[in-house]
Amino acid sequence: MTSVLVVDDSPLFVAGLSAALRNAGFDVIGEAQDAMSAVTMAREHQPDIVMLDVLMPGMSGLEVVAPIISATNGAKVVLLTSSESEEDLLAAIKAGAVGYVVKDTPFEGLVNAIGSVAEGGAVVSPRMGAKLFETVAQLLRHREVVSSRKPALTGRELEVLRHIADGMTSRQIGDKLFISENTVKNHVRNILDKLGLHSRNEAVLYALREELISLDR
Repeated sequence: MTSVLVVDDSPLFVAGLSAALRNAGFDVIGEAQDAMSAVTMAREHQPDIVMLDVLMPGMSGLEVVAPIISATNGAKVVLLTSSESEEDLLAAIKAGAVGYVVKDTPFEGLVNAIGSVAEGGAVVSPRMGAKLFETVAQLLRHREVVSSRKPALTGRELEVLRHIADGMTSRQIGDKLFISENTVKNHVRNILDKLGLHSRNEAVLYALREELISLDR
């Protein structure tokens, strides 16, 4: 029997969800009303699944997803939330949660979500699922744009970028390449414009990350 820990600061909600889970054949092994109690009870009872409210007094549910997973034998955490923020959704995924379900979902839907997680799946409310796909699509489009920028820099611009990475000033780079300081500054401006960046440091970090330049040469 799959064991579940229910965590929410509303006693009425906890009672209703716990009853629905028990009627569906789940073993509700504990109920908590704050984040720290959730970690303590998770460590003590070792549930298979933790239904965890995001917005609670004191610590947020998002802050204890990782501690709960660490305190258990890899308990699966499903976040209950009234937030439809993409940032919260991505934070939940990054923390290790396998579910993100809005709290206005009927108890039957929450029970079905637990069933999916118990079978090894992941669950996201339909509205949040649409936002997740849009966020992923934006990230992929951004990556395509970034990838398309790689060959945009000229050989001279890459040379200037390498010298910037060495910590050289525009004047020093000009002396090194036998060009004027203003020409170097024009190259720097072009580099930033092409990469969509705002500073020399950002340009160096980008170039290192994308392996356009290397400090070990």
